[in-house]
Amino acid sequence: MKVLVHFEHDGGAIKRGSLSALRFARDVAEQTGGAVTGLVLGSDAGDAASDAARYVPVLVADDTALKPAIAGPHARVIADAVTSGGFDVVVGAATSAGKDVLGRVGGLLGGFMASDVVGHEVADGELLFRRPMFAGSAIATVRLCGGPQVVTVRDASYEPSDAAAEPGAITPLAVDTGSLPRDVEVTGTPPSQGGRPDVTEAQVVVSGGRAWKSSEDFETHVGALADLFGGAAGSSRALVDAGITPNELQVGQTGKIVAPQLYLALGISGAVQHLAGMRNSKVIVAINEDRDAPIFQVSNYGIVGDVYEVVPLLIEKLKAADA
Repeated sequence: MKVLVHFEHDGGAIKRGSLSALRFARDVAEQTGGAVTGLVLGSDAGDAASDAARYVPVLVADDTALKPAIAGPHARVIADAVTSGGFDVVVGAATSAGKDVLGRVGGLLGGFMASDVVGHEVADGELLFRRPMFAGSAIATVRLCGGPQVVTVRDASYEPSDAAAEPGAITPLAVDTGSLPRDVEVTGTPPSQGGRPDVTEAQVVVSGGRAWKSSEDFETHVGALADLFGGAAGSSRALVDAGITPNELQVGQTGKIVAPQLYLALGISGAVQHLAGMRNSKVIVAINEDRDAPIFQVSNYGIVGDVYEVVPLLIEKLKAADA
């Protein structure tokens, strides 16, 4: 199978989730006797293309029309690249942006899509995908009856791919700007909370739940602890609904799916909707005053206690260790 990997980037470096998608793509190509090609989109995308080429040969669509990361134009370019290149599979990271763009690509190419893939196998020449259903309470094995196939891969399910022994070629991809949809305009991008990384990219995520009573308390405790780890601050839906935290921090089934090396759940009970967004984290640490809270069933380490008492002690200990 010929596999095309959609690389997300920050303007210079390829993001970790895309390297996990590349691992999936390489496995599929190896099992089917195929090949892998990368795709980088953007404006002034030369640095990102060079970084991507450390792993695989790369197509680069570099045009000012692609500078804002709007799903419609990006999806159109990806779909055209898949069709013109004769690719059998297009894959990307199961991030919010990745699912937004590749979901549209799936629609443009006929609707043969599997999202949030956590595993795969090739049986009798057919590609089978494993993906969670019902908020992660079941894992289904699915087959796509048609193609090209569009796939988004969960970061934690595949280790990031290693660089190749030799860099791949970089091939410019022409962009038909006249065919791109122009019904959305980006007028500005709000800065991230506290200048921290996005929860989908951070290796450490510190999340707060219903136990926190105000935005100030959240920032003083959850935000401060995240900063000590150099990580991201996350939130349960309860705090978003209460107006205590912004929507972009929400982790869960209706928020963002995260899979960091370390996830700290502070005052989060562990409703199934929240667990669906973080249960694939490598190490989970929970602090909750309810010893029967569901979060303790999935955590590697747990502390039964009041977050207003335990978290300040933890912050104090970490500061002392860094001194």
